[in-house]
Order: sequence, then C-alpha cells, then structure tokens
Amino acid sequence: YLHTNRGAPLFQLLRVPLEAPQGPAEVLVPERPGITLEGIELFAHHLVWWDRQDGLTKVRVRSLETGAEHELEFADPIYEVWAVGNLEMDTRVLRLAYCSLVVPATTFEYHLDDRTRTTLRVAPVPGYDPARYVSERLWATAPDGVEVPISVVRHVDTPIDGNAPCVIYGYGAYGEPYEAHFSRHRVSLLDRGLVVAIAHVRGGGDLGRPWKEAGRLGAKMNSFTDLIACAEHLVAQRYAAPDRLACSGGSAGGLLVAAALNLRPELFRVAVAQVPFVDVLQSLLDPSLPLTVVEWDEWGDPRAEAAFRNIRAWSPCDNVRPAPYPDVLITAGFNDPRVQYWEPAKWALLLRAANTRPDAQTLLKVDLGAGHGGQSGRYGEIEDSAFELAFLLDRLGVADSTDLVG
Repeated sequence: YLHTNRGAPLFQLLRVPLEAPQGPAEVLVPERPGITLEGIELFAHHLVWWDRQDGLTKVRVRSLETGAEHELEFADPIYEVWAVGNLEMDTRVLRLAYCSLVVPATTFEYHLDDRTRTTLRVAPVPGYDPARYVSERLWATAPDGVEVPISVVRHVDTPIDGNAPCVIYGYGAYGEPYEAHFSRHRVSLLDRGLVVAIAHVRGGGDLGRPWKEAGRLGAKMNSFTDLIACAEHLVAQRYAAPDRLACSGGSAGGLLVAAALNLRPELFRVAVAQVPFVDVLQSLLDPSLPLTVVEWDEWGDPRAEAAFRNIRAWSPCDNVRPAPYPDVLITAGFNDPRVQYWEPAKWALLLRAANTRPDAQTLLKVDLGAGHGGQSGRYGEIEDSAFELAFLLDRLGVADSTDLVG
C-alpha cells in the first residue's frame, strides 16, 4: 500500500503486489479535487483513511470484504479527530480521540462493522457544561476572492449584536493546520462574554497542501490579508464590536499578528504576540543563526533579489511606521533557539517609537528561564496563559466586570 503524491499533488493510495512491485499499481483511493489524502490505517478487514476537506479531517472507512464505504459523522460543526494506538492488525475496532471547541478530549472505540461507538474516557473539566457553549463555521472573503474559513465559539447567552469583545487567533505557516481543539483557558473568556475565533489563513494546512502553498514564499502576503479579512468579517457580521477586537498568535502566528498590525493598525484594540518571529529579513540574512538555512524553504532566501524584495515588503520590523497601533503584549524566552529574544525586543522598541496613540501600552515580557515553548513545570504554562488572558481582558475593558454570562 503506497500513500503517494507522485502524479497526484493531493495524494492518492495505491496497491502493488509484493512479487511485482514495479508493475502496474491498483488505485484504491484516487486523487480528488479539493481533498487532501493525509494518511491511512490498514487493518485485516478494513481500510481507514484520513482526508482534509473543507478545513476538517474526514475519517472514511472501506470494508476490504465487501467494498462498502462510509464516513464517520460528528455532531460538532468544527472538530479535531485523530487515531490513538491502533497497533492490532486483525481487529474490527478503531480507536480514536476527538475534541472540538466545546467538547473536551474524548477517547472512544469505533466498531467498524456496525458503526457504533464506545466512549472510553472524557478528559475531566470540573464545573464545565458543553451545553452552555456553541461553535460554528464562518467564511470570510479575502481581497483576491478566496473564501477563508473561521471557527467561532461563544457562550450561548452571548448575543450576536455587534457589542461583544472578540479575540481572533491565527498561525498560517509550515502547512500546519490550526485545529479547533478544546481549551480550558478559553472558557474563562467565553464566560465573560467574549467571542473567540480562529482564522484559518493561508500558509497553514487547514484546506490541504494548496492552502499551504498559497501562503508561503512569494505568496506570504495572503496570510496577513486573510487575517484582516476574517477580522473585518467578524465585525461586519456583528460577532465582534469594532472597538473591542483583539488578535493573538505565537511564533509564526506572532509574525502573522505583527504584519497585520502594520497593514491595519487601527483595526485591532489589543494584540498578543508570543515569541513572535518579527525580524524576518535580518534573521534570514544571517546563516549563522540556528534555523536560518532551513527556514529559507518557508519564507525565501533573501540573498536572491526577488526574495529580498518580497520579504522586505512584509517583514514586521522593517514595516513599522508612525500609526495608531493597539495595545500589544509581546513575550520572549531568553533561551529561545528559534526566535532569539532580541527580535521581540527590537520590535517592541520600534512600536513604542512609532505609536501615535499616547495612551497605548507596548509590554515586553521576557522569561529568563524559558525557551520557545514558554515555561516548563507543572504550573508554568498556566501562569503564562493567565498573564496573557489578564492583559486581554484588561485592555478590552472587561477586567473589572465580575458578572459572568448566563
């Protein structure tokens, strides 16, 4: 069985006999328009494969005995699903884990023949009731006409009336999809009436390999204009108050946030950029840095004039200008080998010098004991998240409110 993109950019599944591997291959799952075949699970009696379609993972099953096919159905409009430890070949049970923006991680067994499910474990979240929250999928139109998916979650009692504060998250790089996973920390925002959104911008793998290619190298600007289009759509559809909109992202997602601020500084009230890759041009010109050479494949090699001009057009530190920038929290790790701490520090200095808002806050938080992933230890990640959420709530004007939604 061969999972291959040879002659099929979106991948296909082939079968060849062991006794004649160079002979003609049987196509089991052909390449299909708009669908990326991401992986397979092979059992004695069933073939299971994973498709990326419409921004979601689709799990499809084929009986090797009858040829009958079906797709697993999930109740949530947005979700994440993945395989868990399917090591037994001769089985008729598939073990999966599932979560969504409102459902905590759930491990279950799916019976491939009768299509029933047995729940094995649900991650405990004390005091949490998923019925109090609702998620949905929206689509924003980018400047070039491409439809960009947005995942949205809110408390059921938070009205869509144009008054809610909103935080929009994004990443958009390396072909990595921004999955709609469950977050305990997010509940604190939802219970305070915030709308939380994920912009599945180009550069990530949210809609398969073509989505990645449409947001890297010379097409990188699409990632930033996608985020702006998603933010504007949330305001236009009254999910977000125009003066209470925040954006957040980490690493390459921090770059996404920073570049969007340069393009539309007045659009956002608050921004959080965690270990942001912001001095892109200078970093990529220095091959002595740990990751520079391997990063050329994603962003371009600025030693070539065309790539230099492209990166120069959006590299955050090279495009800060006098403008009314929002309040910004910037985090950095002193021991970060991927984004050295001086990049966020340089960007903070540039923002402070260029910001025309006299009351704006540009806060730089450097953890002297952390690397690219923030603090380690049992409580480190919780402390980091609490600090960032407190900043968001304070600058969005909801920190003084003790009234929870519902």
